[in-house]
Amino acid sequence: MPLDAFEPSLFELSHGEGGREWIPERGGADLASLIPSEHLAPEPAALPVVSEPEAVRHFTKLSRRNFSIESGFYPLGSCTMKYNPKICDSLAGLPGFARLHPEAGADMAQGTLRLMDDISGFLAQISGMDKVTTNPCAGAHGEFCGILMVRAYHEDRGDDRDVVLVPDSAHGTNPATAAMVGYKTVEVKSNSSGCVDLDDLKSKLNDKVAALMLTNPNTLGLFEKEILDIARVVHEAGALLYYDGANLNAIAGVARPGDMGFDVVHINLHKTFSTPHGGGGPGAGPVGVKQRLIPYLPTPLIEKSGEEYTLNYDSPKSIGQLSTFYGNVGIVLRAYVYMRMHGKEGIRRNSEHAVLNARYLKHLLKDHIPPEIDAPGMHEFVLTMKDKSRFGEFNAMGLAKNLIDRGFHAPTVYFPLIVKEALMMEPTETESKRTLEEFAATVVDILNEAARDPEKAMHAPYTTPVKRLDEVSAARNPVLVHPCCE
Repeated sequence: MPLDAFEPSLFELSHGEGGREWIPERGGADLASLIPSEHLAPEPAALPVVSEPEAVRHFTKLSRRNFSIESGFYPLGSCTMKYNPKICDSLAGLPGFARLHPEAGADMAQGTLRLMDDISGFLAQISGMDKVTTNPCAGAHGEFCGILMVRAYHEDRGDDRDVVLVPDSAHGTNPATAAMVGYKTVEVKSNSSGCVDLDDLKSKLNDKVAALMLTNPNTLGLFEKEILDIARVVHEAGALLYYDGANLNAIAGVARPGDMGFDVVHINLHKTFSTPHGGGGPGAGPVGVKQRLIPYLPTPLIEKSGEEYTLNYDSPKSIGQLSTFYGNVGIVLRAYVYMRMHGKEGIRRNSEHAVLNARYLKHLLKDHIPPEIDAPGMHEFVLTMKDKSRFGEFNAMGLAKNLIDRGFHAPTVYFPLIVKEALMMEPTETESKRTLEEFAATVVDILNEAARDPEKAMHAPYTTPVKRLDEVSAARNPVLVHPCCE
C-alpha cells in the first residue's frame, strides 16, 4: 500500500461484523474460577479481531507517517529538537535501572540514587545554582515547582505578593504557570532591539510583584545584555528572578543563570541534554535554586550520609511531593549518560555549535525572508513574512505546509506572538552543514514556486494522507471519537 493511501482503523480491519466481534475465551479456562466475579466486566471488551501480521502491518504503516528526528530535519524554534544518542537509551535500559521497582526502598536503590545525586550536582554546576531537584516530570512541571517555591518563600516571610511579571515574548507556559499557582500576570514590553524594555520593567515593579519569569537568550534568540541590571532592579523590589530553561542549550557550559542573578531555574532535559521530546512525555524538568530557596524544595530529597544515600521526606517548609516516588528516573538517567559522554568541554562545544548553526542558517535565508531583528543571535532566530508587497498572499503557514511535501518538518510558525507572520527556527548543534544548506535551498525553491503559482502553493500539502485542513473549524469543532467507536 502506498504511503499516502488511507489506512483504516483496527475496528474497520476487524474480521467481526462492524468491528464488534467479541474475543472468544481461550484455553478452556473459566475466568470466573480464576478472577473474582466482582472484578469482571459483565461483557467482554469490544476489541477488534485481527491477526498478528495485520496488527503489525497496521502499526508499521502508521509509524511511517510519524515525522521524527530520526527521519528528517526538525527546525522547530524554541522546542530544540535535537538528536537523542542511542547509547543513552541503551544504558538507561540496563536491568539494574529499568527493572528497579519504585517500592524497592533506598537500601536496594543505592546505584540509582547515586546517579540521581550526581546529576543534580552536575546541573547545579552548569546552572550556577546551589541545589537541584530532579523530581519534576516536565519543563512546565518544573515551572510549576519553581513558582510554588517562590510563593512559599514570600509567604514564609509574611510578604503578601500576588503578581508575576512575564515578557511579551514569553513562552505560554509562563503566564499559565503563574495563574495555576494563584498569581496575576502583568506583561513587560520588549524594546526595539527585541529584549526586555528596562524602563517598562521598572515601571511595573512594586511591593506586589513576586517574580519576573525570563528566559535568556529570549524567545527571539537574543541574549538579554542588560540581564545584570534586570536582576538588580528585580531584587531591589524584593522580588525573585525565575529562569525559564527552554533556551539553556545556547549557553550551557558558557554562561550560568546563577551568575546572572537568577534565583530559581528549571532545566528542560529534552532541550539541552538530549532526552526524548514530545508526544506528551516522557519528560523531566529538574529545578535548581539558590541557598535561600533550598528549604522549599519538593520532597523527597536525596541525601548522602557517609557512603549511603537516603530519601528524606521530612522537610517542614517544603512545597510537598510533586510526583510519584522520585520523578521520571529513566529520563534523568539518559541525561546523565549524555553529560558523562560529552563532559564539560563537550557541553560547551555543543552550545557553541548550536549558535553557529543558527547563525549560518539565518545567513542563508535572510536575503529571502527578512529577520524580525537583524542582530547577531544565539541558538534560534525569527524571520517574518509580513511584507505583503514581497510575498503577496503566500504566508508563513503556506511555507510550513509546502515544507511537509518536501520532506522537512515545518519550523515554528506564528510565535512569538509579538512578530507577525513569524517563522521561528532552531537547527540545534546536531545538524550538519549539508542539511542546513539543503533546507535553505528548499525554502528558496518554495518561495520561487509560490511566486509563479501562488494558488497551488497555498493549498499544500499534497503528499500527505490528509490534505490541507480547515484549521479554524478543526479547532472549534474537533471530532474526538472515531465513528467505529461510538
